[in-house]
Amino acid sequence: MTGNRAAWGTISRDQIVAAATRIVRAGAYENMTMRSLALELGVSPMSLYRHVRDKDDILDEVVDRLLARAWRPSSNHVEWEKWITSAADKLRRFLVAEPAALHVYLRHPVVTPAAISRMNAMMDVLRGALPDDDTARRAYAAIHTYTVGFAALEFSRSRWSDSSDNADDLVVQLASYTTREQFIDGLHALIRGLQC
Repeated sequence: MTGNRAAWGTISRDQIVAAATRIVRAGAYENMTMRSLALELGVSPMSLYRHVRDKDDILDEVVDRLLARAWRPSSNHVEWEKWITSAADKLRRFLVAEPAALHVYLRHPVVTPAAISRMNAMMDVLRGALPDDDTARRAYAAIHTYTVGFAALEFSRSRWSDSSDNADDLVVQLASYTTREQFIDGLHALIRGLQC
């Protein structure tokens, strides 16, 4: 906003999160500060703290809202391997496409409403397919860890390029390991191993 500040008490948490979402979607989450967010909303920086703890609190909610729209597979639970593969791939794509989401997932365990909903849905599918609850929990942990780790590597490699003309074959080969196809191949191998 320009010029005048908003009237006292006119800002809400929802407005703060909506403004932060616009910033995140524009790819500028790293530059977002409480001060810049307040400026965007036309309020004093201190007025934000009546509704949010800090930047991390805001990012957690932004990521939660974006995740809620992004993670659901289109296949049904009957084809459990296909459903789990789709759910994992959707999370991987989300984390690579939204650097703020990857930041949140790498910073701490994510226990927001959408993340819990996703975890519960995956656990329901895994419980129905695997022999017992303990196996389902270990399967979820392995799939989730693999997905987040792969996304982190894929994102970091997407910013890397070999500028030399004489690229080492091994470097090229290792760089090619962060494709969607490689993710799916690795996930299928992981799922097969979980069924043993």
